[in-house]
Amino acid sequence: MRLTRATLWTRDLPVVGGPYVYAGATHDALTTLILRLETDTGLTGWGESCPLGATYAPAFPEGVAAALRRLTRALMGAKALPRPAAVRMEAEMMGQPQAKAAVDIALWDILGKATGQPVHALLGGALRDRIPSYFAVGLMDPDATAAKVAAVAAEGYTAVQLKIGSGDVARDAACLHAAHKALPKGVTLTADANRALTVGDAMHLSRLTADLPIALEQPCATRAELRDLAGKIAHPIYWDEATEDLALTMDALARGHAQGLGMKITRVGGISAMLAVRDMAAARRVPMSVDDHWGGDIIAAACVHLGATVAPDLFRGTWLAQPYVAHHYGATGPTISGGWIDVPQSPGLGVTPDPARLGQPTFEVTA
Repeated sequence: MRLTRATLWTRDLPVVGGPYVYAGATHDALTTLILRLETDTGLTGWGESCPLGATYAPAFPEGVAAALRRLTRALMGAKALPRPAAVRMEAEMMGQPQAKAAVDIALWDILGKATGQPVHALLGGALRDRIPSYFAVGLMDPDATAAKVAAVAAEGYTAVQLKIGSGDVARDAACLHAAHKALPKGVTLTADANRALTVGDAMHLSRLTADLPIALEQPCATRAELRDLAGKIAHPIYWDEATEDLALTMDALARGHAQGLGMKITRVGGISAMLAVRDMAAARRVPMSVDDHWGGDIIAAACVHLGATVAPDLFRGTWLAQPYVAHHYGATGPTISGGWIDVPQSPGLGVTPDPARLGQPTFEVTA
């Protein structure tokens, strides 16, 4: 089974009820890249990458598209399997995990269809039939924050992530206190600064919220800052944006600098790389989430398949952009209901976009 054709579409995903606001960015729509790989057996696989604009990750849509054009050309005629393709992509291009992830996801989709199994079965097996999601609450004032988290908890969510990094540490602390007070017992709360705080600000915030059972997710921008914070604040530190390098992430876990992980599938290069993260986290008994920056139904399915294989006691949940996405390009992927997501059981990812709804391709390459 070998690759014979690759087609890429570039589409916008408008934000429902937008904009989506977090520290340093406001988005009314996000550009996603949808990849279809075809094989000489007639099987096809779908992949996706959505970099969340141009300032969140060291990638942007136009760059991912250019990398995918070169990578897919190099893969034409190659075995349609994740590991051989990964080796060939590394030989063709250094870095660019956001582009390689779209290929990797599509190849797992093909492998699932070829074997008649859902992707999670190929990853070791789902540990449950549905997994918890968590809700990300954007930057708001304390009263609006309290109202929003209470409404989210009433829907059935068991975990809430509150965006902080407003530029005012006291305001961030007030929002966290308001959120904690509004949440019922049993709903966890994480404060996600998206790299917006200095080390001093993070220490100040932790002192102001020392009585709250929360975790701080990616409070500072660099790994050096995160290492400096470890052991100096009252809360566990979860690494998120700092985890694009697997070797450095492994070192952070081994040294105790990271007490949790907020992982993104396309950031690390796809499902294959996330398997290594899953097993590293399990070995260190560190909680992790399985998410992505944004994206549509294909990325959502990839996250759910892998999230279902994470040990429940170490699983922080899977965030999906699905509640915020206005457009679905074909059969809808996994959806959140009452704070939970049913795990797909169809062969492959279980999502097949309709090419007719995707419009004109950005490019097409053939063997």
